Amino acid sequence: MATCPNCGRKIPWWNIKAECKQCGVSIPNFNWMERLEEDNAHAEAAFTVFYRTMNRVRYSLFGTKLRIVRFVLTFLPAVAFIIPWSTVSSTGESFQLTLFSFTGAKSALDIFLQIFNNFSVIWEYMQFEGFFGPTTFLIVGTIFYFLSALFIVIAFFMNIIKCKKPKTKSAITFDVITIAFSIVAVSLFSLSASFSASEKAFSVGEFAAYDFSGGFFWGYIIAAVLFLVALGINTAVVIAPAKSDETLEEERLAKVAVKEAKEREEEIRKAKEREEAAKAHEEEQKRIIEEAKRKVAEQKAKEEAKKKKKK
Repeated sequence: MATCPNCGRKIPWWNIKAECKQCGVSIPNFNWMERLEEDNAHAEAAFTVFYRTMNRVRYSLFGTKLRIVRFVLTFLPAVAFIIPWSTVSSTGESFQLTLFSFTGAKSALDIFLQIFNNFSVIWEYMQFEGFFGPTTFLIVGTIFYFLSALFIVIAFFMNIIKCKKPKTKSAITFDVITIAFSIVAVSLFSLSASFSASEKAFSVGEFAAYDFSGGFFWGYIIAAVLFLVALGINTAVVIAPAKSDETLEEERLAKVAVKEAKEREEEIRKAKEREEAAKAHEEEQKRIIEEAKRKVAEQKAKEEAKKKKKK
């Protein structure tokens, strides 16, 4: 139930009249100037928050040369996930700890899909191993592989989410977690091949391996270097000095002023061009008229000369 802004009388929901029955004031128009000023103040506050947030997002990603380098290098660790970290070769199916395998072996993505499609079969085999065997290590290593991929993506987005804190260490934290999970992933995946002496075969859902062997692959060294580079650049950004909100807003306003000045200059130039074009058109029209008058005068002179000859 609403109330009259002037006298405070309660207004029933079915009352559709604009005037209050008690004091007669127009409710929609009551104190509209102050309400308009209040709305303007709220709008200015909202725009201030918006501009401050956008300043921080831009600064976090491209604010300095170091941050631009970080933005570029952020996408470099993606290369680490298309290089095999570990391999398990067999006379049956072979496995590689990589997102996509180019050798015909089953990739981490193939194993991950098997977890969804044949989880009950895989779970029974893991129980049969006592959760300590090639299948268990292969599955858990693959899970940690995808967790490391997830956390490296989160590390990038933390730079945006925590943009209000330009010296936040959240990206560093997730980079460290990524490296830790990748070590666990490659270690477990490689250890699955170490059971070749005691286990002659194992399966991962529809995939079966016989007389298997393998282990650590040199591709993980490249991956580890890329992860460390991402960690190092995030650490360098945290150590470097950062600009305040006031400085960023001053820079934004300065850029806006320069842009507006260029737009004014461009508008003045176009107006001058239009004025010159109008003058040129006017002069051209005068010339055409003068030329037409001259031709008419010449024609009249010729006609008069012919009349005089006839006389």
